[in-house]
Order: sequence, then C-alpha cells, then structure tokens
Amino acid sequence: MTQTFKRRLYASPGDFVADLRATLGRPRRMRSVMRGESLDPALRERLMLAVTAVNGCRYCSYYHARQALVVGISPQEAEALAAGVMEGCPPEQLPAVLYAQHWAESDARPDPTARQRMVDLYGAEVAEAVELTLHTIRIGNMAGNTFDYVLYRISLGRWDVDRARITPDHVR
Repeated sequence: MTQTFKRRLYASPGDFVADLRATLGRPRRMRSVMRGESLDPALRERLMLAVTAVNGCRYCSYYHARQALVVGISPQEAEALAAGVMEGCPPEQLPAVLYAQHWAESDARPDPTARQRMVDLYGAEVAEAVELTLHTIRIGNMAGNTFDYVLYRISLGRWDVDRARITPDHVR
C-alpha cells in the first residue's frame, strides 16, 4: 500500500507570489501586526493556529502552540485550535478565527460575503491586519509542507509525513 502526501502545498507559483505581495508590500503594517500594535497577540495566534490546522504544517503547529501559551491562551484551547476546533475561543474573536479557517479552506479565496461580514464586524483596519496575518502564516505553512514533501520524496514515501498535529505534551 502506497502512502500519499496529504498536506497542502501551493497550487501555483502565482499563489506564492500573491502571498508575498500581500506581506512584503506593507512592511510597516506587517511589523505593527507582529508586534501586537494593530492586532491582539492572542487573536493573531488563534488565527495562525486555525490556518495551520487546515494546512497541516507540523512546524508551524508546534511553534504557534508554544506562542499561544506565551500570549495567555490556555493549553487546552491551543490544543483544540491546532486540531481545528474553536472550543474556548472568546466570542468576540470567534468570527475572525472562523473566517481564518474558511480563508485557508478556500485556498486564500474566501467568499466575498464572508469577507465583508468580517469587515463590517471588525472594521477595515482590523480586517486588513487579520488578512495580513493569514497570508503570513500561509507562507510559513506552505514552506514547512514543501520541506516535508522533499523529505517524503527523498525517502520514497517512507518518511512519516503525517505528524502534523500537536499533542498535549507539546503545549505544556
């Protein structure tokens, strides 16, 4: 029985370029988001874990689960988010986190109505910070998954590539 690589990769070079343009084209805004000036750090980590749960990058899952703890997210919530479960997410942040999940599942092509609802709920500035965060984590996810794909191919499919999810031991 042959194993197949199950994690997401960029569908085209154009998708990668679009993510780069979205992030590198606004360096000040990017710094502001990553420093926690224009987006709550806990929300940022929830967004990153939601996207990572969809894309399955084991490196990002591990790193952002740890970062979630640093910004005050409980180990239980971090573990749930890494598994794609929104249980424990604050109600005021839940729409943004669900949008992030939808955004990742739609391969960065969200339903325009869903995007507009997020803009209406949070305002254009926060919505922009959310989407900047989503593009950033997508780049990281796809880079990690591409690295694992190379390992998978080099090992002729024998490398255990499905260790993308974190366990409770990783977040404590």
